[in-house]
Amino acid sequence: MRNEKSEITGSGLPGAPSEGGDGGERSFPWYAAKLHSGSQGELETYLTERGMQCFVPRERVTTVDKEGHRHTRFKPVVRNLLFVEKSLPEQEMRRIIYDAPHPIYIFRKSRESTEFYEIPSREMEEFRAMCNPDILMRRYLSEEQARLKAGTPVEVFAGPLKGLTGKLVRSNKQYFLLKEVPGMGVMLKVTRWCCRAINETD
Repeated sequence: MRNEKSEITGSGLPGAPSEGGDGGERSFPWYAAKLHSGSQGELETYLTERGMQCFVPRERVTTVDKEGHRHTRFKPVVRNLLFVEKSLPEQEMRRIIYDAPHPIYIFRKSRESTEFYEIPSREMEEFRAMCNPDILMRRYLSEEQARLKAGTPVEVFAGPLKGLTGKLVRSNKQYFLLKEVPGMGVMLKVTRWCCRAINETD
């Protein structure tokens, strides 16, 4: 998967969870869904029209046409993956998912389980913030690549990534904060000294 380099502006990461809670706003877990290639856009529209909030990680792509004009668009990082907020009763969501025009496979707690795996609201909020296309040195990883990364669970206590949690990993003599969700992972360059170790159960 591709790397992205740009600068973080302001005092923190745009969209990152603020300290002290969510300010009373609604907070729901999320599902990760695997799709057939080519159906992502149609299914995102289908679910949104039925009252569900969807998220697809996207990256900025700039092209130049024959006349030399630059065109910028946002392209999905992974074309067979989509995240959907569990903001409706589960039975209603299951019905909508099963009635979809293309197959939607929701990640489950295990291969033997019929229960959908729920991504906690805060974890998803942090993941979405880390996928912001305007941040510094972002790297996307496949699920397998992310799982194989050895590291220490940490919380960032200072700097532009303050408040984020993830795994502190090393790559090419640099340190990154890795956030894993079902289907993929995302890494941001981080200063090692701005991180403190946490227990995975914290």
